[in-house]
Amino acid sequence: MKLLSVNVGRPVAVPYTDQPEGVTGIDKRPVDHPVRVAAPGPKGVGGSGLAGDAVCDTRHHGGDDQAVYAVAREDLDEWERELGRALPNGSFGENLTTWGIDISGALIGERWRIGSPAGPSVLLEVTCGRIPCRTFQGHLGERGWVKRFTQKGAPGAYLRVIEPGEIRSGDPVEVVHRPDHDVTVALEFRAATTDRSLLPRLLAAGTALHPESLAAARTYVSRYAG
Repeated sequence: MKLLSVNVGRPVAVPYTDQPEGVTGIDKRPVDHPVRVAAPGPKGVGGSGLAGDAVCDTRHHGGDDQAVYAVAREDLDEWERELGRALPNGSFGENLTTWGIDISGALIGERWRIGSPAGPSVLLEVTCGRIPCRTFQGHLGERGWVKRFTQKGAPGAYLRVIEPGEIRSGDPVEVVHRPDHDVTVALEFRAATTDRSLLPRLLAAGTALHPESLAAARTYVSRYAG
C-alpha cells in the first residue's frame, strides 16, 4: 500500500461554483516535494490539512474532520473505463491518490501511518465519505455526475490528522488500527445519501465519525427509533 501521488491545488476562478468569490481549489495536481500535513482548524475556519493546498469554500469543505481527501487509483481506473477518458491523479480533487487500499471498505476510525520509516510520518484517521457537489460536477464536465457518482458508492475518504508530519509521493501507507465495528466508508456514504434508514448503524463508530454524520445519525434515531 502506498501513495502514488500527493496533490495540491491553487485558487482558480470558475463559472460553476457557488463559492462567494467564485473560486475553487478542486483542480489538484501532483507535486514532487515533501508536503507538511497538520490539522487546519475547525470547519468554517480551517481549510486543507496540506501546506500549499487551497480549500476555498470553507462552508462545506476543509477543517479538522475533512483535512485530507484520499481516492484509490483503482477507483479512478474504473471510472476511466466507464467514462472513456483519462483521469490523472488528482482528478477528483483528492489530496492523496493511493494504491492497494480498499478505501470504500475502510472503517470509520481506521488509522493510517504514512511516510518513510526513516523520516517524519503522518497519522491519519478516516472520518467519512465525500459527498459530491456542483463544483465537482463542473470540474469534471460530466452531465449528471453528482447522481452517477452517488450511485457508484465509491466516494473516497476524508481523514483527520492525528499526528502531523510530512509526506511525499511514493511513501508507504500502513493501516495501524482498525476499530471493532462494521461501519465502512461505503456504508456511511449510503446512509448520508441514498438510504437514511442506515443512519442508526453509524452510531457504532461513535465520535470517530465526522461530527455532522454523527449528529445526523443521532437525530434520525431520536425521531424514528422505536
